[in-house]
Amino acid sequence: MLLSIVVPCYNEEAVIAETLKRLSAFSREVHDLDTEFIFVDDGSKDATRSILKQHATHDNRIRLIGFSRNFGHQIAVTAGIDAARGDAVVLIDADLQDPPEAIHGMLEKWRAGYDVVYGTRTDRPGESAFKRTTAKGFYRLLNRLSDVPIPLDTGDFRLMSRAVVSTLKAMPERDRFVRGMVSWAGFKQIALPYQRAKRFAGESKYPLSKMIRFASDGIMSFSAKPLQLAMAMGMGASFLALIGIFYALFLRIFTNIWVEGWTALMIAVLFLGGVQLICVGILGEYIGRIYTESKQRPLYVVQEYCGFSDEITFSRSPVTDRK
Repeated sequence: MLLSIVVPCYNEEAVIAETLKRLSAFSREVHDLDTEFIFVDDGSKDATRSILKQHATHDNRIRLIGFSRNFGHQIAVTAGIDAARGDAVVLIDADLQDPPEAIHGMLEKWRAGYDVVYGTRTDRPGESAFKRTTAKGFYRLLNRLSDVPIPLDTGDFRLMSRAVVSTLKAMPERDRFVRGMVSWAGFKQIALPYQRAKRFAGESKYPLSKMIRFASDGIMSFSAKPLQLAMAMGMGASFLALIGIFYALFLRIFTNIWVEGWTALMIAVLFLGGVQLICVGILGEYIGRIYTESKQRPLYVVQEYCGFSDEITFSRSPVTDRK
């Protein structure tokens, strides 16, 4: 049987050698499974790809998928899943915040019959209070909005059975939120608590702008509740506007103070305008995603493959030349 370990990489030259060392040490401790390492270079601008290619010449377990540009973490994970041939597939980042040694626990639960074993973070050392607070709030907000329950405080670090991997490969959407897609797939799932480590070297590849985009992908890919919220806000604004109309009519008919009311008028106009803009923005996000899907562009474009001995038939890339 084969275990595939998928490792998305972006500008990880400071840590990639240590990552290879830790993964190799882990694989030597697994005696009943063959292992392959699938590294997906997401258009790195440093020496990450050249280091991986150098190691691939000495280790036939290493496979490399090199993107033509940066397509994003979730797309890199998808390319690795597409290429994985294992009976079980593990997703892990290259920065060693998720310890490879925890995969032993995942394998035990997989052997016990679970299809998905996802890592649940009990601690997040080395991260700012702002990031910890916003991450905690995001996962709880997502669970309230999502039509599919998504485990709290989990990332993409997980083990999946072949059945789950085949299900993910059949899901073609562009705005991908892999941990939500795995929850949607169902099957028998269980958590594995672990303590996250500090980043071994380098810096985070998720600045605030990417975190916000990732959060919006998660919410809008798995819930129509923002649209329902927009409708509720519209109804609430209409109700308040109706009260304002009755108030204005009352002043006009039964009092002599009908010239005044500039402040109330401005408040009503600004409030209604703000609600309308929010609702249009939410609608625009969903329409933009429909537009992206309708173009049907490839999810990713691969510049080169290394370490794959058979014909490249698994890729969604239009370029499948092996180098």
